[in-house]
Amino acid sequence: MDLLRFITAGSVDDGKSTLIGRLLYDTDSIKVDQLETILKQSKNKSEGEIDLALFTDGLRAEREQGITIDVAYKYFNTDKRKFIIADAPGHIQYTRNMVTGASNSDLIIILVDARQGVIEQTRRHSIIASLLAIPHVVVTVNKMDMVHYSEAVYNDIVLDYMKMAEQLNIKDVTFIPISALNGDNIVKPSANTPWYEGETLLNLLETIDIANDINHTDPRFAVQYVIRPQSEDLHDYRGYAGKVVSGVYKKGDLVTVLPEGIDSEIEAVEINGEEVDVAFAPQSAVIRLKHDIDVNRGNVIATQANMPQVSQEVEAMLCWMDTKPLTPGNKYLIQVHGKTVRCVVKEINYQLDVNTLQRHENISQANLNDIVNVTIKTASPIVFDSYESLRANGGAILIDETAFTTVAGCMLQ
Repeated sequence: MDLLRFITAGSVDDGKSTLIGRLLYDTDSIKVDQLETILKQSKNKSEGEIDLALFTDGLRAEREQGITIDVAYKYFNTDKRKFIIADAPGHIQYTRNMVTGASNSDLIIILVDARQGVIEQTRRHSIIASLLAIPHVVVTVNKMDMVHYSEAVYNDIVLDYMKMAEQLNIKDVTFIPISALNGDNIVKPSANTPWYEGETLLNLLETIDIANDINHTDPRFAVQYVIRPQSEDLHDYRGYAGKVVSGVYKKGDLVTVLPEGIDSEIEAVEINGEEVDVAFAPQSAVIRLKHDIDVNRGNVIATQANMPQVSQEVEAMLCWMDTKPLTPGNKYLIQVHGKTVRCVVKEINYQLDVNTLQRHENISQANLNDIVNVTIKTASPIVFDSYESLRANGGAILIDETAFTTVAGCMLQ
């Protein structure tokens, strides 16, 4: 059974938490004791109604204000698939939280209030989805019950969003008219929208093809640990444990260990302690090489026919996540998979306006939630691909060396 990671996004009060609560409730994914607690806390309990948003709004401040502040993760499964849901906050000041939740998502659900249509926050979240190269976008037009399930209202929103999607080069977009509160088109088709011939949200989530989203043509293996048992029966054993970030690996492949650039050949590939014919993304595996060479955590093993970039200077799009501003000359740590090196931000090239896509140059600093393009100089070479061409090997984070906290998410160029 495969796993789908998806995130919900939208403006404040668009119904993100209610939608997730409805999915969990209608798929019987809520434990009895949790359901009893929510029933006691529901605002409409006197009328026998459940406040579905309480299933995800776990912080006290969230429940008091009726908003989502932090990213809430929920897990559930059906007979067809497992799911990890990230419920992202809608407020502008929590953009960094939304970026964090979306960075590993296979799919994003963008909610649009049927009464409001496509608004500024819809555009902001769509731009972020485009920047993060999320493969699948589902636009759910929520609160259709408040516009009397009007087909005309729904069609106008679809047309408006498609114009924006073309501008952002978002290719895979699906539209579903729903009412998260009433459950229309969430798990079962709704009689209130006879004009809608598409599938329900749950059916889409269960059946959407994500296998083709994984790159199996550009082999990248990130070494996480060197295995040297040095026991009597495994005296000469040396294996490199890690994750197949992308591509396929098999015995006999000619490979290069980066960033050092040392060539070798794969002697064996192991999974769960047994030799296998092939390992492919996103499996964890152990690779053994024919030659006794120096390989360490943070190295990347790539096939010689298709090599990533190796450089000490890289251009990146950053989402700044710290209250302390970013200014050129600041020193940090940059982490790409298991490799962490010191670096300095040489220059802020421009700031991206997430509402208009305009580039603002001559920027002296980046503040909390800003998205900027920067040039980074590293103390030693890093191995990467451009985020646009290979998302799995194009992401990184900046870390405050003193506090060891993440200050920015990076999309390497």
